[in-house]
Amino acid sequence: MKTSENKREIDWMITLLPFILIIGLAILLFIFPEQSNIVISQVRFFFGDTAGLYYLVIGLGVLLVSVFLPFSKYGDIVLGEPDEKPKYSFFTWGSMMFTCGLAADILFYSFSEWAMYASNPHIEELGGVTEWAGVFTLFHWSFIPWAFYLVLAVAFGFMLHVRNRNRQRYSEACRPVIGKHADGILGRVIDLFALFALLAGTATTFSVATPLMAGIIVKLFGLNISRTVVTIIILLITCTVYTYAVMHGFKGIGILAKLCIYLFFGLLIIVLLIGGQWRFIIENGFQSLGKMVQNFIGLSTYTDPVRSNNFPQDWTIYYWAYWMVWSIAAPFFIGNISRGRTIKQTVLGGYVFGVGSTIVSFIVLGNYGLGLQANGTADFVAQYTASGDLYELILSIIDTMPGSAFILVLTLVCMVAFYATSFDSIAYTAACYSYKKLDAKDKPHALITFLWCILLIVLPVALVFSESSMNNIQSVSIISAFPIGIIMIIMIWSFIKDAKAYMKEIEKKNE
Repeated sequence: MKTSENKREIDWMITLLPFILIIGLAILLFIFPEQSNIVISQVRFFFGDTAGLYYLVIGLGVLLVSVFLPFSKYGDIVLGEPDEKPKYSFFTWGSMMFTCGLAADILFYSFSEWAMYASNPHIEELGGVTEWAGVFTLFHWSFIPWAFYLVLAVAFGFMLHVRNRNRQRYSEACRPVIGKHADGILGRVIDLFALFALLAGTATTFSVATPLMAGIIVKLFGLNISRTVVTIIILLITCTVYTYAVMHGFKGIGILAKLCIYLFFGLLIIVLLIGGQWRFIIENGFQSLGKMVQNFIGLSTYTDPVRSNNFPQDWTIYYWAYWMVWSIAAPFFIGNISRGRTIKQTVLGGYVFGVGSTIVSFIVLGNYGLGLQANGTADFVAQYTASGDLYELILSIIDTMPGSAFILVLTLVCMVAFYATSFDSIAYTAACYSYKKLDAKDKPHALITFLWCILLIVLPVALVFSESSMNNIQSVSIISAFPIGIIMIIMIWSFIKDAKAYMKEIEKKNE
């Protein structure tokens, strides 16, 4: 893979306009934190509450497409030359896909999400936190979220490796439907929305997960935590991660991804074997998985129309929006590394590795704390209700494990590895957007990648300093995801239209 050196290829409007606007937004968050949070909450209410059904319909629709594609006539299309072999082994490919698709927040949510559900009346209506909290964690992190990734990954992979297009952007993936408008104002608007969504997803993940890393470091070394400490940690991680990305590219990401997988499953095995909750973890995990499958349609279509509990507005809609904004970078990266695989292999393999690994994480880490809660050994729900501090809650859960200091270190290292792989892919994807033309075999210039490294960290730092609540951090994703849903529909429509034309071309050649 060679580096593109031609500065005339750089689209300065796409590169600089988001930079200017995000810097401006960050300044507002710094100067007017309270007022900014009020405005964010009001905008979130419209998109997440008034228009919430929109996100649920898109989620269910994309899932149906992901089921259709592997078993359709398009399933045997190779993302590359017809006789091409996969570029990466299944383990390396799966490791890169999983770790780049899920950042360090998977550990944050695996440990704590069940406790966040406990206070919602909908959980009590259904039968209580022990029986249903684990069901919702699996539902919110499995099939529909990964359907967003995998369907768009196929569309990007087809665009890059079959059609060999040299514009690595959302607008290019929409070309079969919007035609020449991909090169005009409509294309620019699509790409700008995509970039803002990418920045929002990055900001949400950093703002949610990084304070946990800060809390671990504070606990291990006896420091006094502050927003400044959190910010310094963010900057140190990103500087290290992005420097690595610039120097090593895909090869480095592959190495980091495999290391991350070993660390991640090592952590899960240790918690399962030495935590003392292995029976509850396995049995409740098995039961939760069964309940999730049994009630999947109901969970996917629940809207709480009378707003008796606001559960879908607070959680399901937020998660679908969160995964939609992450669908800017992750599917592009998955499509890029899936060269040589068929559409069927990409979708089904993605479900096996991506969904499988995600489910295991929530079953093991989530049910460990839930098991202690259920048998009366600890009352984490009361702790969270009293303090509202999720980071302290997670530290308290880890404190109950034998060798808790070692578990803290392993969790910290694992989070750093997740950040490294996921944000390397984000920086790479964003840098590709800066080019008017960039072949699949080329990579962005290091300076352009570095510019995006800086931009990707500005908004989360601003959110940390403005002391945004969890609700407002979630709002950033919900607001940004609204236009992305429309663009995703156009992309899927474009892919099916283009794949159909490709099949006809192949048939004519074989006549």
